[in-house]
Amino acid sequence: MKLERLFDCLPYQFEKHPLDVALAYKEKGRYITYSTEQVLEEVNKLSNGLLALGIKPGDKVGLVSYNRPEWIFVDFAVSQIGAINVPMYPNSTSEDYTFIIQHAEIKVIFAGDLDIAAKLKIAINNIQDLSPDVYTFDEVPEVEHWSKVKLPMDSDSLTSLKVLSDQITSEDLATIIYTSGTTGDPKGVMLSHHNILSNAMSAARIFSAIRPDMKALSFLPLSHIFERTGLYAYMHKGVSIYFVQDIDTIGEHLKEVRPNIFATVPRLLEKIYEKILKKGYELKGLKRFIFFWALDLGKRYKLNENQGFWYELQLKWANKLVFSKWREALGNNVLFITSGGAALQPRLATLFWAGQIPVYEAYGMTETSPGIAFSKPDAMRIGSVGPAMENVQIKLSEDGEINVKGSNVMMGYYKRPDLTKEVIDADGWIKTGDIGEFVEEKFLKITDRKKEMFKTSGGKYIAPQILENKFKESLFIEQIMVIGENKKFPAALIVPAFDSLTKWCQLHDINLTDSVAMIQDQRVLKKFDQELEKYNANFAQYEKIKKFSLMPDPWTVETGELTAKLSMKRKTIRQKYLAHIDKIYETK
Repeated sequence: MKLERLFDCLPYQFEKHPLDVALAYKEKGRYITYSTEQVLEEVNKLSNGLLALGIKPGDKVGLVSYNRPEWIFVDFAVSQIGAINVPMYPNSTSEDYTFIIQHAEIKVIFAGDLDIAAKLKIAINNIQDLSPDVYTFDEVPEVEHWSKVKLPMDSDSLTSLKVLSDQITSEDLATIIYTSGTTGDPKGVMLSHHNILSNAMSAARIFSAIRPDMKALSFLPLSHIFERTGLYAYMHKGVSIYFVQDIDTIGEHLKEVRPNIFATVPRLLEKIYEKILKKGYELKGLKRFIFFWALDLGKRYKLNENQGFWYELQLKWANKLVFSKWREALGNNVLFITSGGAALQPRLATLFWAGQIPVYEAYGMTETSPGIAFSKPDAMRIGSVGPAMENVQIKLSEDGEINVKGSNVMMGYYKRPDLTKEVIDADGWIKTGDIGEFVEEKFLKITDRKKEMFKTSGGKYIAPQILENKFKESLFIEQIMVIGENKKFPAALIVPAFDSLTKWCQLHDINLTDSVAMIQDQRVLKKFDQELEKYNANFAQYEKIKKFSLMPDPWTVETGELTAKLSMKRKTIRQKYLAHIDKIYETK
């Protein structure tokens, strides 16, 4: 069976790799599972119900939920009747929902739970000419349950559905994904079936070691194309998918599911490492010595390079005594992890590889479905995002901006041909807005965001991401944003890693646990001076961070400093902490 449309993934799996557990989800302490056949049945009944509601090819259907099987049911049910899936982030604001519902002219919305339904109600009340019906996956008072939409299938309805789905081509619009909108209104990225499938199948071919009946953990938002494209690849390969709704329970799911693969963002890998490090600091005597001895060995690891008998012997023992515990925390069954969405610190990647936990970096953007470059088993360089994916071309402009052409490039921005022309030229090359370079001719390395680079008053260009990634290697820095546009020197707003800082305070008889008191203590400030001096040594004089201000609270999606995919909203952070910035640069 040939895969041409997204919804072909499901019958393909049923034909090639039918699973007893195709999708799974933990609810009230137990896993609810669906076989491939059951998923097909649910999808077809939902398609039948949507047609009965009057949903036609080209109509837009909204989908707002944390990861769960129902997300997949809706996605495939909408897709196979020629309607357009418009996913939205469950942690977005009602204002975002208002814009998207109105802009996309959404007819029906499926929502996950009570909180999402409440935000949608506010959003819809703000719209005058449109009032889409809302159905929820959870039982919610005064809102129809999604099961009410489903209608049983008979031979006639199956025939009608097949006639309808046969008319859908690979070049047809499949989904509109609205970018998180760090500046201005969100843009609706139009992706065809072919755009996404070309990327998903390329990813599936990269990892030939993935076998049917392996297990994947899915916790990155399915509303983001990175996780969603990966999911189609999993389905094609016959992988059982276990959904995690609450990101705080990932540790529990890792131990219970014992997945072979999962996709993540660097921030979550950093958090895993921080938890491991915290436990290391709590050890005493010989155990503590062994932990940090292993860590030091791991930092000196070089991928695909034999470092001599003595080093390799020590690393073997480090893996047995220390890194084996890391693998146990991940379920002790991980074949590999894919990391995307932001640059992964090379130090962190090196430690995971030293601990026999392969981490492959991927690079892309929503507008490219998303994959542009992908590290792979036979082409891996730590610090790079790998070579170009199959059917993808990459070229660098004179200023280093990455340009991409291929079957993965979007159809355009919905209702915005003007914006489409700004980023895609007449020959089909799309500007990514990222600055990069090639290592060893074919390995792409991302150095910064073009729009985030700035010039100091002395005329020197600063690439903040390079600085930020280096300084985040500090055990005491949780988050950092480099500032200094049109100023004499670069500076930084820093959120300390308070777990590590609290432990450091205890070891130095500083009896402080309150974050506000901690960041004002002169001994703590001196410690951060030392950290900056240490990591500044990696940069030219004009790049060095001269001053900093410590923040008492982490930057989060909920408090507005991060996008739904955990990218910093630099403009928001600058506005929020303008007083801190002014103090840094005040003339004395």
